[in-house]
Amino acid sequence: MLRPTRRLVGIDAARGLALIGLMAIHLLPAWNEESGEASWSWRLFSGDSAALFALLAGVGLALTSGGRHPHEGRTMTADRIGLVVRAVLIAIVGLWIGTLMSEDPPAYNILIYYGVFFLLAIPFLHAGPKFLFISAAIFGVVAPLLMQGLQDVLPEFVSYNPTFTDLLTQPGATASQLLLTGSYPALPYMTYLLVGLGLGRLDLRKTEVQARLVVVGVGLAIFARAASYVLLYAFGGYQQLLDASSMGEHELDDVLVWGPDALPTDTAWWLAIATPHTNTPLAIAASLGVGLAVLGVFLLIGPKIGKWLLPLSAMGVMTLTLYTAHLVALSFEIHYELPYLWFMVHLAVATLFAVAWHRGLGQGPLEKVVSTSVKGTRRLVLGGPRKNGHR
Repeated sequence: MLRPTRRLVGIDAARGLALIGLMAIHLLPAWNEESGEASWSWRLFSGDSAALFALLAGVGLALTSGGRHPHEGRTMTADRIGLVVRAVLIAIVGLWIGTLMSEDPPAYNILIYYGVFFLLAIPFLHAGPKFLFISAAIFGVVAPLLMQGLQDVLPEFVSYNPTFTDLLTQPGATASQLLLTGSYPALPYMTYLLVGLGLGRLDLRKTEVQARLVVVGVGLAIFARAASYVLLYAFGGYQQLLDASSMGEHELDDVLVWGPDALPTDTAWWLAIATPHTNTPLAIAASLGVGLAVLGVFLLIGPKIGKWLLPLSAMGVMTLTLYTAHLVALSFEIHYELPYLWFMVHLAVATLFAVAWHRGLGQGPLEKVVSTSVKGTRRLVLGGPRKNGHR
């Protein structure tokens, strides 16, 4: 039997869905070979799964540091130092995975970026919702400007999956990649994390709050994509991109679907696109809207059909373990010929393992290691046994 818990099942289920989305992006084709158009998995999950992960990471940080009533004094100090430990451990796992991946890897690893997200979150850990939402908006606008404006002066790209060697031999280039130029750059992604942190300071058990998440999320996603469309096709942005980039229409259309390798610096009109993973203000807003809506829906249905969500919620409580195992399996690169079969294999193994382990032992193995390390650090700071906050 499952242990009694105060966790919000909807949060765990949403995290489980985000994991499935990343698996789909890593394993399934990004385009239809016959039509050349984006596949259903790309349209459903590209960019949005990673954004949902970051959003939920922020929610989790809030709930473990006091929820609606942020910890104060030594307890908050303990939370902050514990977060440093969590960040370092997750980054170490990410750097180790980087050593397993080839130069042209089957997936881009988010874990080392996660470590940076958590380090950047430390100064915001005590803040209330209003300050956090305003800060998120600032990151969502300023970070893309920095990303584009500094691109030509920042060090060259290190590797798709940085390793310990990269960090030690090219610390500056690795840092710039983790903050601004990488696959999941921390400064733009702070928008998602800070919004999540702000949400965790609200009463997420209230139906009114849950319904508002859905409404605001859907509205924000529609607004962002509509604004991008109007800017590009009603206000001349598309032509400006053609003129500045010297691309043909077919090439530009492809870039607007798949995104450029790096955000071009030839015109500020590139900031008007909402293509996944481009981390422009409108792309961030669109993915944030999807994440808010997904979280709101799961929070609404969680109390009513929580038992039916067990496969998702069980995966959601051990995403570090499952994501790490997924990337290790991908590093063998045996999945390319039969992507749909291997997706089903990864999904089935993850689901069965998660349900069995969660029913029998609770936390996932890597989650247990991180949690035990963080709790031990907090006890040292507090000077005695202390219980962490729980959902």
